Amino acid sequence: MTSKTVAQLLSQDVTLQDVTIKGWVRTFRANRFIALNDGSTINNIQCVVDFENFDEALLKRITTGAAIHVTGELVESQGKGQSVEIVVKTLEVLGDSDPETYPIQPKKHSFEFLRENAHLRTRTNTFSAVMRLRSSLSFAVHKYFNENGFNYMHTPIITGSDAEGAGEMFKVTNLDVKNLPLNEDGSVNYKEDFFGKETNLTVSGQLEAETYAMSLGKVYTFGPTFRAENSNTSRHLAEFWMIEPEVAFMDLAGNMDLAEDFMKSVLCYVLENNKEDLEFLEKRLLDEEKTKPQAERSDMSLIEKIKFVVDNNFKRVSYTEAIDILRNSKPNKKKKFNYIIKEWGADLQSEHERFLVEKHFKCPVILFDYPANIKAFYMRLNEPDSEGRETVRAMDILFPGIGEMVGGSQREERLDVLKEKMKALDIDEEELWWYLDLRKYGTAVHSGFGLGFERLVMFATGMSNIRDVIPYPRTPQNAEF
Repeated sequence: MTSKTVAQLLSQDVTLQDVTIKGWVRTFRANRFIALNDGSTINNIQCVVDFENFDEALLKRITTGAAIHVTGELVESQGKGQSVEIVVKTLEVLGDSDPETYPIQPKKHSFEFLRENAHLRTRTNTFSAVMRLRSSLSFAVHKYFNENGFNYMHTPIITGSDAEGAGEMFKVTNLDVKNLPLNEDGSVNYKEDFFGKETNLTVSGQLEAETYAMSLGKVYTFGPTFRAENSNTSRHLAEFWMIEPEVAFMDLAGNMDLAEDFMKSVLCYVLENNKEDLEFLEKRLLDEEKTKPQAERSDMSLIEKIKFVVDNNFKRVSYTEAIDILRNSKPNKKKKFNYIIKEWGADLQSEHERFLVEKHFKCPVILFDYPANIKAFYMRLNEPDSEGRETVRAMDILFPGIGEMVGGSQREERLDVLKEKMKALDIDEEELWWYLDLRKYGTAVHSGFGLGFERLVMFATGMSNIRDVIPYPRTPQNAEF
């Protein structure tokens, strides 16, 4: 008999049939009712045991966390909370289970405790729902790009360039750290290292993706990136995943169109395919909101936030217009913002971004044409504005509850301008000779954007800490598992 999943059995219309199933025990009540889950759904299936038909020693082994194999008859449930249940005919406990030391008991655990037991936390409803949603979002990403003619590109994890110019990178070396080869000036001689030069873990696949876009037209990367930022906030990881499409012959307007369509598509996918997980996480979030002061509570539920993005057109606003709005806003004038907006050129914070989305425009917002001095070297320089201020063709997409979700730009395709910008920022042309070649041979307008995947998962699940939306978080002083 072929084993079925819990999800399959709960969707069955046909009862009075023999079935077999394997899973993990969530609870075993009164030596009679087993709540069984196999990870295929947020819901458990109830297995009803007639204890007179089973050995007492066997029943004692059926504890929370135990893996079991059940065969029985699928019948209409006699109790509340489920449509069907299994009347058990045979039952086998698979492997060992130690109820005395099993950490995931049928009670509420703190997220901090569950992070310490990340190898088992997906046996809870919250984390099984989060990780199923993460999986669905990942599939939706690939589905969208595949259906829209993009080529999937695996950009290198080991790199000799720093796409962000942040300098916060993990070094890659096989040199003996106790006996480093040194130059005469005391610096490390990386010519003797494995790659013959200084190398790091990548912070972005964008620059390499640009090279492929300029021959394949439409490409995207979706892979791990790394940042050695010594930050222990709820929004930072040392290892995270990035989605980065790059498209040839596409300007900033086309880039905004692509990003909006992409975000709506992937969120529509989970609305349609992860209803039960979203409903569970929404209830969890509503219960959590009740414990907060009234002023800190969200105006929208989880599903409402997702539909807010899916159902609304994104408002496109220049940075200059946004600064004027923020400068003249009540929170700014009454000094309610933590960071007061005083003048053009300020780097916007999450509180400013959320004000624009949630209070002023009441829809997702795309800000564009940012000051050149707060954006990366590769962004396309605009002509100075009427006041002589330099801006670049950058764009950020702002969502409710989270602020910036997507960052992108039209890339600088003019060789002379790019060289000048690199010189001003002291970026070595020799390190990026191949990137400059794109501007020598068949240069063309091109654009792209980047999206931190974990930030998308946070938005779709309502989780407030980024450590809870990735299987095994890597943070300062933490590389467990």
